[in-house]
Amino acid sequence: MKPMTEQHLALFRRHMVEIIDMHFDLAEDEIGKAALDPRLRRALLDVPRHLFVPQSLMVVAYQDTPLPIGFDKTISQPFIGALMLELLAVEPGARILEVGTGLGYQAAVMAEMGAQVWSVEVVEEFSEAASDRFAALGYDIEVRVGDGSRGWPEHAPFDAVLVTAAAEQAPEALVEQVKPGGRMVIPIGGTDIQQLTVITRQPGGETRAREIMPVRFTQLEVGA
Repeated sequence: MKPMTEQHLALFRRHMVEIIDMHFDLAEDEIGKAALDPRLRRALLDVPRHLFVPQSLMVVAYQDTPLPIGFDKTISQPFIGALMLELLAVEPGARILEVGTGLGYQAAVMAEMGAQVWSVEVVEEFSEAASDRFAALGYDIEVRVGDGSRGWPEHAPFDAVLVTAAAEQAPEALVEQVKPGGRMVIPIGGTDIQQLTVITRQPGGETRAREIMPVRFTQLEVGA
């Protein structure tokens, strides 16, 4: 059998995005729109997702399913990952905090869209692996090891905060690091099923929450 080429991988990537397109169309009532932002769609086509999974899983990197990446963690199903970024409303130049770097795929997509990204990861091995990938691909993303529920106050406030693990409620420290008019996307709930939720911070500091759909994420870990 011939080795897989970049052309083959690009075809897999396009198929992945077409499946995401279909999910968006089917879930229009829940999401509030039927199609991806064109800039997000372009980034999904450009970022090599297969480089952000363990090497043994590269061939299945573009299937619409979560994949294990180690330490009982997963990279999200492509549709759910894309939905979270769509709900985050990523704009060029936006300052975004990500809680839960993993191997770095979501952060890479946001950087590809022109955002400034800071990412906090509780697993040191993931932080190192993601940083290596960012450097190799030319993404200027800052990563640090720590308790993501505390955010990254030195760089706050942020236009948006993406939390890639579930919590019973949005950590107050993260809410406070969202600038007025900004938003947070986070799975809210217990260990089984959560609600993917968009929290917007109003000009006066109060918050509003909108539940989108049921999801299943691992729980947000509190580090040292």
